[in-house]
Amino acid sequence: MHSSIGQFVIYGLPPLVVAAFFVMAWTERRRLGDAAPPGFVARNGWPVATFLIVAVGLWTVFMIVMPLMAMIDLSFRPKLPPPQWGGPKDFYTLENYKYFLFGSTTSTASWNVTHLTAFFLTIWVSIIITVLDFLICYPLAFYMAQVASKARLRFVLLLLIAPYWVNEILRAFAFRLLFGTQGVINNALVAIGVLDQPIDFLAADVALYAGLAYAYLLMMMFALYNAIETLDKNQIEAARDLGAPWWHIHTFIVLPHAKPGIASGATLVFMLTAGALAAPLILGGPRSLWFTPIVYDRFYQAFNWQQGAAYALILLVACIVFVLGVLKIFRLRLGEIAR
Repeated sequence: MHSSIGQFVIYGLPPLVVAAFFVMAWTERRRLGDAAPPGFVARNGWPVATFLIVAVGLWTVFMIVMPLMAMIDLSFRPKLPPPQWGGPKDFYTLENYKYFLFGSTTSTASWNVTHLTAFFLTIWVSIIITVLDFLICYPLAFYMAQVASKARLRFVLLLLIAPYWVNEILRAFAFRLLFGTQGVINNALVAIGVLDQPIDFLAADVALYAGLAYAYLLMMMFALYNAIETLDKNQIEAARDLGAPWWHIHTFIVLPHAKPGIASGATLVFMLTAGALAAPLILGGPRSLWFTPIVYDRFYQAFNWQQGAAYALILLVACIVFVLGVLKIFRLRLGEIAR
């Protein structure tokens, strides 16, 4: 398929989807007749309705749809000099995705082990960091939502937020200093006799994983807190009065109620971790394999934007699969995790 036809299909698809939704809504209102609820403009007034439609529409089109469509279009095009774009050689191809799998656009003799390993390692470590953040945040979120007084809650919130007044780059370099062979952690462990000689935490990626887990901790914390805070305290008190042990209360009362918050926090932490770039570049060791620096290299080192777009879309698809998997596991609909 020539790129001009492909662009017509890709960029024409979103307006068709929007038009289909409008037709469905218009058909539904006609079917309900007088029983139909007031429309969007009638409920909000035309000034507010116009502002919302224009603002949300521009945001959606220019910040979400157009960039995504451009990346999809680019990922299927071959690497050509700019004068040849749209020319007779500019046909849609799968060679960028083929390169991700086999490390070559012409041969399938061997797998692209380096890029595949980096991709699956990134996904796996992102899942581990998501679980780790949940284990760290759940007890504190429960304490904040159900146990702490208002004064204690404000104090804990301040302690949680204050470290994030420091920007991400500075925090990453601070972690590099802490986990270095001459850093505070190694010096302390050697001083108290736990280690005979310093451990290279940077080469072992311990600093990278710790930095990533710390960077997105609040995403999980506030999602859990918001969900648990809506739980009626009387349910917990009634369970205690009936003799339920603490683990029974958490397993059968708190955790089921907090499912939307857990799913929301998990998807946020996973997607931000998998797409992190600064922390892997600063905290990664010399042999670190993280997928986002590879994507960055495709764009700015190899100057192959078509291949970079394909790699970025592969990561996006993996994140979408994770979100759908989380919704399936927790038996939630997409709208419920935004409650």
